[in-house]
Amino acid sequence: MATASLIQARWCGYSPIFSNNNNFRNGAFGGPASASSSHLPSSSSCSCCSSHGLNFFSGVNSNWRHQDFRAQAMNTAIRGNFASSKGVVNGNNEPDHLLVLVHGILASPSDWIYVEAELKKRLGRNFLIYASACNTYTKTFSGIDGAGKRLAEEVMQIVEKTDSLKKISFLAHSLGGLFARYAIAVLYSENALSSGQSNDVADSTVSNVEAASSARRGTIAGLDPINFVTLATPHLGVRGKKQLPFLLGIPILEKLAPPIAPIFTGRTGSQLFLTDGKPNKPPLLLRMASDCEDGPFLSALGVFRCRILYANVSYDHMVGWRTSSIRREKELVKPPQRSLDGYKHVVDVEYCPPFSSDGPHFPPEAAKAKEAAQNEPSMANTVEYHELMEEEMIRGLQQLGWKKVDVSFHSALWPFFAHNNIHVKNEWLHNAGAGVIAHVADSLKQQECSSSPLITASL
Repeated sequence: MATASLIQARWCGYSPIFSNNNNFRNGAFGGPASASSSHLPSSSSCSCCSSHGLNFFSGVNSNWRHQDFRAQAMNTAIRGNFASSKGVVNGNNEPDHLLVLVHGILASPSDWIYVEAELKKRLGRNFLIYASACNTYTKTFSGIDGAGKRLAEEVMQIVEKTDSLKKISFLAHSLGGLFARYAIAVLYSENALSSGQSNDVADSTVSNVEAASSARRGTIAGLDPINFVTLATPHLGVRGKKQLPFLLGIPILEKLAPPIAPIFTGRTGSQLFLTDGKPNKPPLLLRMASDCEDGPFLSALGVFRCRILYANVSYDHMVGWRTSSIRREKELVKPPQRSLDGYKHVVDVEYCPPFSSDGPHFPPEAAKAKEAAQNEPSMANTVEYHELMEEEMIRGLQQLGWKKVDVSFHSALWPFFAHNNIHVKNEWLHNAGAGVIAHVADSLKQQECSSSPLITASL
């Protein structure tokens, strides 16, 4: 069994010599063993990163050293509104990979100024970087579904305007991660995709389950989906103990927050607190953990070759560690204190393989609990309903493989800025997150290299 786990972990791009303590951790969802890496995750053949058999490491006993992916190439990234994308592609510098940046609540494309500059330097001319501008400021209060549809329309405009695009990735911060999850369901198509990679290679390097998952290909906005990356996104909502950390876990505040939130944050607030809709209808976030009449949410996520969650383990006053890393309370273990080499404040990387499940449900007792939580928001009713919903959302989302990157700003000068540090909202005030952005950029670059037909053909 230990040998089997070791082989599985190696195929997922991890070797025990790259883990913090040369030991494997248990799977985050009680499933197959996973590895806790102390370095940048390599490309893998798993359902999370389905490039086939590519390995950047030589020798199991050699010391891995992080490679510099800085690209000394012409700048092709753009920022701001859609009009700025016109005329970008020309000559021999046409980008083929669209990277969509999605900001969070009460924010704007200007939040990505630092990130764009770094990505321009590191990713090179193959990427067309676009910061979404359709959900600025108070538009983020109109609901996750409304914002997601606007984002999908904006992405389609970019794609239709830029003929050279072949691939697409998303990088989203906070609430923007939920907007992006809704948008990709709108943009999803089951059309078979020819990526230039051999299915025979995939079948020889991954398990039957993972091979079947990677074979279930589709497109997003007609493009090959590569990376889906979120930074401090409340995937499980913000209801429950310390899911909205600025409430300090005080029971009376956590009781009052759900009915008050819609007054200030509109439809989005009720969706984040899982009180949206009628009592007998599942909340939107639960529906988004499956394929349902609202959209193929799980299938859309599943076609991305790599899904990565960056989560603040502490000091984030807006989004708790549990909801941003899609973990249960009992799965939160004390993270390492030491940062990974070259990536300050990035303390741990773990691959969580897909876990077989029959998906999320909204049983009659959940409907009763929701009605009670809406009509009589007592602590007992609220806790019962939230625990039911959180477990069901996890059951749905854990059907896919995820890379989970834990970030800790405990040693930063201003650790309580963690929520904005993680994406360097302001270069001078939140520059503690520079190491996180470097890690994101190198992960995107590595996956881009691993999906190159030229590289694959040489294997």
